[in-house]
Amino acid sequence: MPCQHDCVTIINNFFPRERLDYYTKPQGLDKEPKLPPKLAGPLHKIITTTNLHPVKIVMLVNENPLLAEEAALNKCYKVMDLICEKCMKQRDMNEVLAMKMHYISCIFQKCINFLKDGENKLDTLIKSLLKGRASDGFPVYQEKIIRESIRKFPYCEATLLQQLVRSIAPVEIGSDPTAFSVLTQAITGQVGFVDVEFCTTCGEKGASKRCSVCKMVIYCDQTCQKTHWFTHKKICKNLKDIYEKQQLEAAKEKSQEENNGKLDVNSNCVNEEQPEAEMGISQEDSNSNDSMEGKKESLGSESGLEGIQDASSGPQVSEE
Repeated sequence: MPCQHDCVTIINNFFPRERLDYYTKPQGLDKEPKLPPKLAGPLHKIITTTNLHPVKIVMLVNENPLLAEEAALNKCYKVMDLICEKCMKQRDMNEVLAMKMHYISCIFQKCINFLKDGENKLDTLIKSLLKGRASDGFPVYQEKIIRESIRKFPYCEATLLQQLVRSIAPVEIGSDPTAFSVLTQAITGQVGFVDVEFCTTCGEKGASKRCSVCKMVIYCDQTCQKTHWFTHKKICKNLKDIYEKQQLEAAKEKSQEENNGKLDVNSNCVNEEQPEAEMGISQEDSNSNDSMEGKKESLGSESGLEGIQDASSGPQVSEE
């Protein structure tokens, strides 16, 4: 299934470089190309990415000096809008690709708004996208940005848009499914069926490092963990308590299952090997012994839980 999903993702995100290079040459009466040739490579990398997390897209912009300028992003988002329009008006209409181009264009425009305020403002945008609400750490601003980009899709008659709206509109912000998960499934394939973990910060697939304090939040590397710490630290202790409670409940359930299994084995032994002594067994004594045995095993399971670092030790990640 994962291999099949990866194939679907690659097909859905295929966009030949030649289609983008078309905009690097003057067309018709234009004296200048709509896209400077030097921007074609960095832009194509973002177009073909299978990770549509807004933080990841902003990171890709921020790490490339050619893109991280207001003038460059202005040209890029306008080209994305042209590609979106072409996808919808061509004979073989491609709503999926059109929606992806529109979505990336919206993220670029959000980058422009932050760049207008001064240097290093893309870092501020990343923090805004990651900032979680006090109650549970849910990134409300990120959810609103994604919903807004979907709502602004200019082709209201598109079947894909109607499907997205039906899936997202009834959902309260902070509940599942998130706008990001619905959009990702629509564009890249059925991500929901793939049993893999995603980085809490950038959404990268295959993340394996957990916060060493709460063990509930997953990252792809220490850089993403440090980037997210400013907001995660506010709920890390609460998540740690939830994790410990889950571990205790799991240990008790396992102990209870083992006890029930032993009761079944003992009952079979009595019935098969000592039928003549069946009436002489005290049910009360049997239950008492099994109960005491269960308590010992339960204590043993609980005392063997993995120790968790205190939150004051600061942000760390551990292998899953």
